[in-house]
Amino acid sequence: MTTAEAPDLHLPEGTITDEAMENLRARIGTQLRPERYIREATIDTITNFCNGIGDLNPLHREPSAAQWSRHGTIVAPHLFLYARTWPGRTRFGLAGVHGFHAGNDFTFYRRVRIGDRIDAVDKITGVEEKPSKFSGRLVITMIETTFTNQQGEVVAVAQGWNTRHERKASRDTNKYKAEAEAERTIDPEQVLRAEHMQITEPERLRGDNPRYWEDVEIGDRLDELVRGPLTTTDITAFLVGCGRGRAHGAMLLEAGRHSAHYFRNPDAGGALEYTGMGHQLGSVAAQVGAPGVYDFGPQRISWLGTFLEYWMGDDGFIKRLRGELRRFNVVGDITYINGTVVGKRFEDGEGLVDIEIVGTNQRGETTIPGLATVRLPAKRVADKP
Repeated sequence: MTTAEAPDLHLPEGTITDEAMENLRARIGTQLRPERYIREATIDTITNFCNGIGDLNPLHREPSAAQWSRHGTIVAPHLFLYARTWPGRTRFGLAGVHGFHAGNDFTFYRRVRIGDRIDAVDKITGVEEKPSKFSGRLVITMIETTFTNQQGEVVAVAQGWNTRHERKASRDTNKYKAEAEAERTIDPEQVLRAEHMQITEPERLRGDNPRYWEDVEIGDRLDELVRGPLTTTDITAFLVGCGRGRAHGAMLLEAGRHSAHYFRNPDAGGALEYTGMGHQLGSVAAQVGAPGVYDFGPQRISWLGTFLEYWMGDDGFIKRLRGELRRFNVVGDITYINGTVVGKRFEDGEGLVDIEIVGTNQRGETTIPGLATVRLPAKRVADKP
């Protein structure tokens, strides 16, 4: 199925009008009711999330390993917060206009431990319009999400942004026609190497061997992390790890509240289907102008978190992580994540390291650039717990 062959699935075909933009801008500063998926960190919800992103770190999975860490118990991956809500997700304004997750910028303040209950508050912080080769008229909406625990302590603040595109305009420009029609055969050696890299990840975990700030130099490269070739199983596993999904009456009631997010799928006997099924159905991906079934933005950004945690070890802490989604990552694609230390400083009693990250596919195209600041234990002072 290519973008040129997109079937008429009767997805809602909203348009971006001046009036709609005026109404959208009037909502800047509005607080939104957050989604409610996984709210409590338990050994099961954490393990499930790790399975959904392929994270093999014993600190998040094995009580016997975690109890001897500085934390004394299992702690969640930094981006376990995605199991609560996805900052920047499109749930408001511009009815029937498709949204793609475009990026997140997290500032973390504390780890999530077993027993923590996470709450979240969303606030619309900005609306911007730009020209787009993909859809002609592009709208970017920005949301700030504040995550707190059961004690009211701020766990993280995330900036999230998404791009909104008219579905018909995205199809008509056919920007990804060549990519959609291209042969996606990958060299079997590449596939075998990717699988080997993933199976042997535990060998490259820093774990309980502290990586000290003094031992890191500008120009150091982090161990590569590989994800893929992407499959629909991977995509489904991420949804399961985030506790997402509604069926039957639960889905129908949600569709009644947000009708512009649903359509009747002729391939399912005319039953209601979610417009975001481009992440799992090629026919829907073609209808929204995508080159094929594609991953979730928070899924890809979660891989950056795993990449950093493997490198920094159990005593490290991610203070900031930013990821920008630049290209579609479609089924069959491999993602190679690499990073380089570009700065280090000792600030307010903390040893900080700045890292540039880049994720590329098997064609050498950048699909997710990022940057991070990591706090490492320092020999010169007693590190903070």
